[in-house]
Amino acid sequence: MKKLFAILLAAALFASPSAALASDSGEAETTQETAAPAETPLSEIPAKSGVLMDAATGTVLFEKEAHTPMAPASITKIMTMLLVMEEIQAGKLTMQDRVTCSANAASMGGTQIWLKEGEQMTVQELMKATAVASANDAAMALAEHVGGGSEEAFVERMNARAAELGMNDTLFCNPTGLDAEGHVSSAYDVALMSRALLQFPEITQFTTIWMDSLREGRTELVNTNKLVRFYKGCTGLKTGTTSDAGSCVSASAARGKLHLISVVMGCRTSSERFSSARQLLDYGFSHYTMFETSVSKEQFTPVKVKHGVLPEVAVEVDASGSVILEKGREKLVAEEITLEPEVEAPVEPGQVLGRVRLMLEGEELASFEIRAAEKVERMTFGRAFGMLFERIAGL
Repeated sequence: MKKLFAILLAAALFASPSAALASDSGEAETTQETAAPAETPLSEIPAKSGVLMDAATGTVLFEKEAHTPMAPASITKIMTMLLVMEEIQAGKLTMQDRVTCSANAASMGGTQIWLKEGEQMTVQELMKATAVASANDAAMALAEHVGGGSEEAFVERMNARAAELGMNDTLFCNPTGLDAEGHVSSAYDVALMSRALLQFPEITQFTTIWMDSLREGRTELVNTNKLVRFYKGCTGLKTGTTSDAGSCVSASAARGKLHLISVVMGCRTSSERFSSARQLLDYGFSHYTMFETSVSKEQFTPVKVKHGVLPEVAVEVDASGSVILEKGREKLVAEEITLEPEVEAPVEPGQVLGRVRLMLEGEELASFEIRAAEKVERMTFGRAFGMLFERIAGL
């Protein structure tokens, strides 16, 4: 029966982009189409809060009540997945490790893959279930495994990591996002943790899946994020729906060199969250471009060295990076270079000798240090005599 239900659900989704999806809390969602017209101002998107952020630089391109704490629903699972990926990066976990489902994990309500107590799945399978189907039992099983068997220990790590990321509007009470008193985040904070998760390119092997299965095909998975199928360049990331939160989504997409994160929270319907997220992404891709910095050490002459064993020192600058700009303003970017005409010996490698600033109409876009590329010792009487002796001996 479960398999038949999943197949019918998938068929409905393929037939209509606005078809209903199961909410992360297990509640039915209204399917009334309430998408805002394209000309609607961004500030009037049908979401209580939202933010559009550049994934590469963290630049905020649009915000609406971005720091208002709200129930985040299953968008919470972005942090759960982030901690799992960081555990793998640290060599403490692998995708093939097997996780045993506890009684607590098996008891999770809402969307699930119906794990049974004692059942085992790999980290990879549970990550797929979490990212694609927003399965609460899978997320809890992962959390307890990483937390040494304790949900509470994992939640402490969630909040500690949130603090490290600067998520000042956030307090996590569980790893699933099921409604709980005091469990809140904000659109800005969700964008921050989404950006951190996207630092792991391999996460998109889960977040871009449209349909898949577990248990050798017996458990069908259909992505709760319809943008994965219907939005060009979508890379994920996570939906959320509960009574307290309404409909939410953190949607990411990449086109060319631009990778954007669109977070909307507190929508009345699933259709509104996807139309709002799409509108923010459309705005970002149509109005912004990624400007690649091109400063190189070849454009700088060596700096004179006073009282050094060498008359000058070569310089270097690492100006590799990107700056997001409004389209059409790339040609207005100007370089401001300050470089010491002379420096007193001794000079140490990496010593700062100047700076390159990229400016746009008086605003600093980026700044790069110009550093000494080598060591230049100070000339002393003994050193001068030794150099003279070496020169004479060489003759």
